[in-house]
Amino acid sequence: MRVPRSLNLFPETSPAVDVIAQVLTAMPALPPVIRYYDEFDDTQHSIRDPATTAIFELVFNGRPVKVDFTSHEKSHALLLKHVFLFLLGQDLTVSTAANYLIAAAHLSREDVADIVRASPLGIAPVWARLRAREMPLSAYMLAKALLRLLCRHRLQGWSDAYSSYITNTLPLPARDAYAGVRSGDVFLSADEEAIIVRHLDETAAALTSPASVPVFEELNDAGMLLCAYQFAMRPIQIAMLNMRNVRIWHEAADGLPTVHLTFHMAKQRSDSKRRPLTRRVKREWAPLFVALNTWRQADGAAGSARFFNVQSNYEAGARIAALVRKLIGSDDLGTATDLRHTAAQRLVDAGASHEELAEFMGHSNIQTGLVYYATSATHAERVNRALGASDIYRRVARIAHDRFISQEELAHLKGEQQIAGVPHGIPIAGIGGCASGQPACPYNPITSCYGCRKFMPLHDKVMHERVLDDMRGVVLFFERSSRGDVRSPAYLQLQRTIAEIQAVIEELESEDRQ
Repeated sequence: MRVPRSLNLFPETSPAVDVIAQVLTAMPALPPVIRYYDEFDDTQHSIRDPATTAIFELVFNGRPVKVDFTSHEKSHALLLKHVFLFLLGQDLTVSTAANYLIAAAHLSREDVADIVRASPLGIAPVWARLRAREMPLSAYMLAKALLRLLCRHRLQGWSDAYSSYITNTLPLPARDAYAGVRSGDVFLSADEEAIIVRHLDETAAALTSPASVPVFEELNDAGMLLCAYQFAMRPIQIAMLNMRNVRIWHEAADGLPTVHLTFHMAKQRSDSKRRPLTRRVKREWAPLFVALNTWRQADGAAGSARFFNVQSNYEAGARIAALVRKLIGSDDLGTATDLRHTAAQRLVDAGASHEELAEFMGHSNIQTGLVYYATSATHAERVNRALGASDIYRRVARIAHDRFISQEELAHLKGEQQIAGVPHGIPIAGIGGCASGQPACPYNPITSCYGCRKFMPLHDKVMHERVLDDMRGVVLFFERSSRGDVRSPAYLQLQRTIAEIQAVIEELESEDRQ
């Protein structure tokens, strides 16, 4: 390949002169104004007189961020500003460009001079020295951006022909972006997911009782949690949801509204790859959005106004994490990213194809989600999970119930408090009582009782083992009749019910051992 010639101001053997200042003289001056667009605010911002401005006061994703150049020598700071302008011209977001510039604190003026002075033939030892220091990834990306800037202006022997050389030959630090996915550390357990589902159920149910209607902030947090848990949306997508993209219909015969949300596709460099992501809210949780919509309209919000009352993606992410950690009682898990990973793995474990996963996650490339398939259970393991026969998934839920009751206490309960039902055609009765009474419960008896905090299970292990055998029989029937679609609500409900029946049995067994 013939490489075009470029201007080499300083050969590798040249004495230590101010190479940065000399390179700047060969580059065009910065424009009087640098403009950038913030998608979150839908506003174009300006940096006036960037050459002499000591601090860039940037705004992106609703957050103000300052990039301070005062710690750098004048020519060094000016070169970094050129890199910032170059990055904006490469279709990078202003947040990415700002993060690269903030990482400049890890590169001394001598480091930058060595990078600038090195030609394509001399960059390898310079890069090796930088690699040995184990700096943040953004610092190495800044160094590569500086080399690409030299390519753009054909300086120091660099030209656009070396673009692939910079990408492929100068290695970045070894880093597994999906290490947490491979180890499973980012996934919520089934019992933690059940706690989240129960919180959303209870928040939605409370809207029907005037005495227990949640306050706006609690409802707002629950709505954002729903978007992260059910739809795997990022905080920026949740924060940017506006009023016009929440559509509500009241046409269902059961009285429950239908709610559709349309999110924007985040983290796409090309506008051609952006497309709206429309999602349907679970019917039982739709009242959350009806109430939020009514509240926001009463405040005068309409059209492009933010649906959730947050000022930035950072605030949305922090509030979601705070709520989840409060619910599950953990400080190590519960971010919106953890919910996103959990939703992806849940979908893959349910048998989704690569295309279905990419559509659900908003990925423009189906290869992005392959890591979830590498960690997914096989079909046989999924069936064992539903049967409660797998050692891996043996303890998937902590028991949540009011208290155990005896046969005598059960006999003295009111008829409406004695639980009975016919789940999947199997008559079951006598498993315990309900603190509030079956007529007041909107959920299916038997299958929804286990794991409910108002459930008072009978202190009889044999009874619950018989129910467990009945539920396992239903799972096997589904499987043999080719109805074992692990994505169906019935199959997933059976899986959770069996796990919670097991938890009751194990709790009774632990009492016997004591």
